[in-house]
Amino acid sequence: MMKYTNPVIPGFYPDPSICRVDEDYYLVTSTFEYFPGVPIFHSKDLVNWRQIGHVLTTTEQLPLANAGSSGGIYAPTLRYHDGWFYMTTTNVSGGGNFYVRSAQPEGPWSAPIFVDQDGIDPSFLFDGDGSVYFQTACNGNEGEGIYQCEIDITTGARLTNSRLIWTGTGGAAPEAPHLYKINDLYYLMIAEGGTEYGHMETIARSANPYGPFDPCPHNPILSNRSMKSSIHATGHADLVQIQDGSWWAVCLGLRPAGYPMRHHLGRETFLAPVTWTDDGWPMIGVNGHIEPEMTGPSLPEHPWSPQAIRDHFDEPTLNMNWIFLRNPAPDSWTLSENPGQLILRGHPVSLDDGGNPAFLGRRLGHFLCNMATELHYEPSASGGEAGLTVFMNNKYHYDLAVTQIDGQKKIILRRTVGSLRTVQMLDCEKGPVVLQIKADRNHFTFLYQQGTSDAIEVGSGETHLLSTEVASGFTGVIVAMYAYDPSGERNPAGFDWFDYEPLEE
Repeated sequence: MMKYTNPVIPGFYPDPSICRVDEDYYLVTSTFEYFPGVPIFHSKDLVNWRQIGHVLTTTEQLPLANAGSSGGIYAPTLRYHDGWFYMTTTNVSGGGNFYVRSAQPEGPWSAPIFVDQDGIDPSFLFDGDGSVYFQTACNGNEGEGIYQCEIDITTGARLTNSRLIWTGTGGAAPEAPHLYKINDLYYLMIAEGGTEYGHMETIARSANPYGPFDPCPHNPILSNRSMKSSIHATGHADLVQIQDGSWWAVCLGLRPAGYPMRHHLGRETFLAPVTWTDDGWPMIGVNGHIEPEMTGPSLPEHPWSPQAIRDHFDEPTLNMNWIFLRNPAPDSWTLSENPGQLILRGHPVSLDDGGNPAFLGRRLGHFLCNMATELHYEPSASGGEAGLTVFMNNKYHYDLAVTQIDGQKKIILRRTVGSLRTVQMLDCEKGPVVLQIKADRNHFTFLYQQGTSDAIEVGSGETHLLSTEVASGFTGVIVAMYAYDPSGERNPAGFDWFDYEPLEE
């Protein structure tokens, strides 16, 4: 039995949902206002995961023009039925609940098929008689709780009225429903307590898919609340049965950087075994708790090749790690204009605007890491800038950038924390600049380097000021290359490479 370390997918990968196809496992997570949407991962052993694509890759599938911070895509569910993969989710900023399907997990996926049921966090159960039960978390005309209808899987049309089937055990925000049929009983598992430090997972069962549902006497079946642990806020789980008949759960959780408890990496994906009581109820983890190190499943270990530290931008398409802030503006980025270089062309949307700046980022997945890029950019006098940002949302971000002030090229470090803003600046020579960010649990340190000279520290910013507890929201920190140009001149900002180097703590 192999030991493994949680989280199994670090960084901002919340609301995991899993399905098994023979000896392969697939998993999806939420993406909120980022594009493309809903990354899909593949594993052979539940511990080692490799991203194989995104589910939502077109503006038709994922319109984000109206998505504010922590808007967009909520809580997907992934299922496999009769040769097809189905992914259902909510675009809270455009369209509501829908699903897409594909014969291949890496895609391409279909156009969205919408379901006329309110709420969020949709899920479905394909029953043995051909019925498809569709669930959401909703505050509807029968009160707050889990609502269900039956749908035609080819059209998304409702075949029955939506009915309230369970309100949970009394915790706040009953959500994230998943309905399973196990040993001829219907088990309805949900998250309660809000996706914060009181988060928990509860379950009920019935002989009928519409209930009445009897709650488990051992609820909650998962919660790390009020524990002396490095892992907190566990919940929003999904179950899978593996080849030997045992059951496993994936769930979200968070790792505070320190005390007082604040987290900036976002909610991450964790794995835990499931045991069943003599009276037929599941319990996740160790007595309902997720631990940092656990014993893995009895599957052959299947690691993937480690990811390279440096992205040279020398492939015709972007690495799957990269994401845009909302749908990217036309002509705001290219890999083909100067092969071996990412070019961003800024436009009059800044990081502060809540729109779609010229922005290409990746999730921060480690407390301790080094990041760097080589930037070729000669700013004009029009207020344009380009550089790196450590970005939580449009009101909370740190930016290390090249700009021009009073006719002189400058390096600036801007820290935006709510309504407060500070700017430090240093002179900068013409020519390329290497911008560096060193991260530890408590600080981001910003440096720049030109030619053969040593790196010069510009300043630093506290990690906790970009935490969810300060900045709010459902996402995690994204480290991104960006450009901004209010003049319309759209001077190119060329990024030769980008390094992301995790370090051992």
